Amino acid sequence: MKNKSLVSINDYSKEEQLRVLEVAKEFEANPVQTILKDHVIASLFFEPSTRTRLSFESAISRLGGKIVGFSEAANTSVKKGESLRDTILTIANYSDLIVMRNPVEGSARFASEISPVPIINAGDGSNQHPTQTLLDLYSIIKTQGTLDNLHVGFVGDLKYGRTVHSLVIALCNYNTTFHLVSPVELKLPSSVKMHIKEKNLTYHQYTQMDEVIPNVDTLYMTRIQKERFSDPLEFERIKDSYNLHKDMLHTTKDNFRILHPMPRVNEIHVNVDADPRAYYFQQALNGVYVRQALLAIMLGLR
Repeated sequence: MKNKSLVSINDYSKEEQLRVLEVAKEFEANPVQTILKDHVIASLFFEPSTRTRLSFESAISRLGGKIVGFSEAANTSVKKGESLRDTILTIANYSDLIVMRNPVEGSARFASEISPVPIINAGDGSNQHPTQTLLDLYSIIKTQGTLDNLHVGFVGDLKYGRTVHSLVIALCNYNTTFHLVSPVELKLPSSVKMHIKEKNLTYHQYTQMDEVIPNVDTLYMTRIQKERFSDPLEFERIKDSYNLHKDMLHTTKDNFRILHPMPRVNEIHVNVDADPRAYYFQQALNGVYVRQALLAIMLGLR
């Protein structure tokens, strides 16, 4: 896995994904080390990010590495018209690995094909978000004790949600039963459903969340993403489709846990936050350990 870019979750086999999770467990037990003290990591975020960018920077800092890069393209030569190709080839001269988020689907794959250093895709448009998937898998195995034979519910924006797309694809390796809850306009794309069908797994589609809650082990909530809509009226019509309240949780399984890739808007009420079944803030912390593991493995340090 040394020097192997991660653009799609499919770039890593099931065994390689599990290797990352094993190493993440080691870093959770000992997160402050100096193994990156001789390395420079470039953090190129062409669109806004809080958890992904800062958890990567936290992971790098806790391992003694140095960070170069930017958190918005407006402060770079991209604003002057510099191409992505030239940006990547230039920044690769200054770093050992590049973490990149870009709103254009396919941009991360392009970067990986031209870059002399490995690329980690931190999100490319509504396509994929593989490091979020790895931390989601880590969160599921920590809360459920397994990744196999689970019922997982996905709620919200399943059409544009890159975290959903990547996680569904990854969970197809584990005999998962999928419960897909969304407005009709935001159903999971057929291209992602094909992965479920190819593995002969079962999925159910719903428009209401209530009937799913008693039957799933993990409920993966997502926000309706305003920035993905070209028609503001369509967004206004469906933006409040789902809102999870504490009083909706009285029929859950004992092992039921709530995940969310964040940011949250109004799809989970704050009265859920203190409930022991709410795991989304711990999930965000898990991102540091998983990204530490990924950096260490890709740079040949683990």
